[in-house]
Amino acid sequence: MSTFEEYAALARQLAERRRAGERGAAADADRRRNLHATADYLQHRLTAQGQRLDQLGQAIGIPASSVPTGPAPAPSTAPPGQAPAPTGPNGGAALAGAGSGEREPAGAAGAPGQPEVGAYLQGGAGEARLALPTAASPAAAGVPAQRPAEADPTVELELARRYADESDRHGQQTELLAQRPALLPDWSPVAQAVGVYAGCAAVGALLMMIMVLASGVGLVDGFTLGAWICAGLPALSFFAGYLVLGRWGRPAIVAGTPPRYVHLGFLICFAAVPVAYVAFLLLFRVLR
Repeated sequence: MSTFEEYAALARQLAERRRAGERGAAADADRRRNLHATADYLQHRLTAQGQRLDQLGQAIGIPASSVPTGPAPAPSTAPPGQAPAPTGPNGGAALAGAGSGEREPAGAAGAPGQPEVGAYLQGGAGEARLALPTAASPAAAGVPAQRPAEADPTVELELARRYADESDRHGQQTELLAQRPALLPDWSPVAQAVGVYAGCAAVGALLMMIMVLASGVGLVDGFTLGAWICAGLPALSFFAGYLVLGRWGRPAIVAGTPPRYVHLGFLICFAAVPVAYVAFLLLFRVLR
């Protein structure tokens, strides 16, 4: 007969098991809360990244894509290793013979795709022989294929976080590249403006030399040559440099309008062409 001490020990054991179960349930609930919080955080982070990528795409002429803005999908709460119940065509559970009053025959006769195989073959009187079923593949015999192992939500969320960090790093590099102009990207804005206006002034000086040679053979008179040297060619050089800076010297992403250094360009263009004309005359006299 059981003693009181045995009952007390059993009660303590049951209480310990109950407390252990409660601690396990609390730990599992806390883990699920952390998973949901991490999933929501990653969802908002990925949404922000998608919106930023759309802005970068619009800056270079690519139409914006649809970015999901809904809440993060909740992690699956099904126990590991347990497959969901199969559903029928109307959404209910597909149970063999449920509600029909009929049961499928057991054994090989009940396997789909094998209607010609019976459980037993009826022989003569008092004789029954076991029918040997023909060899069939597992798929033909209705054997379910082996399901892949369940993925760990913690591992999947950690991978998603790493991919998000990598996406942030590439996004920052893209923004840095987008803030550099297509024309002379390694130059400072002042050096870029000086280079562009000087290049346009050099083209104007080249046109000036052609006009001087044309004037020497009588195709251009002195007044027209002086007007082009003092005003026409410098103005054309200045506006050409101004347009080049506005078209190719502007970064894809920049806050406000980048400076074009109008006064500096005006000084370079209206001084370079006349100085080049004087230098050309001096060189021509020296060579003669």
